Amino acid sequence: QVQLVESGGGSVQPGGSLRLSCAASGFTFSDYPMYWYRQTPGNKRELVAAITSTGTNTNYADSVKGRFTISRDNAENTVHLQMFSLNPEDTAVYYCSVELRRNYWGQGTQVTVSP
Repeated sequence: QVQLVESGGGSVQPGGSLRLSCAASGFTFSDYPMYWYRQTPGNKRELVAAITSTGTNTNYADSVKGRFTISRDNAENTVHLQMFSLNPEDTAVYYCSVELRRNYWGQGTQVTVSP
């Protein structure tokens, strides 16, 4: 079955960096675009970044452009989100996602940015 397992979250100070990873299994990873979303309590999940199946093209939410980089390793079935210059507004649970017949989500990884 489809599994997405995020890792790499944690607590950092403003201006810090984190690298999130998502290990995927149960589908042909290299055939599908991948996405990172984030969610704060009481709010909808927000699309943060997307990457095409080959990794050639990426897209970012305006709020993270220039600070976050999405990448993927199709040999390792992983997708990463490198986050720089973190600020408290980036605090959220981060999820990776793939759209097959429906959207699949991982369990999420908490990112907390505070002084």
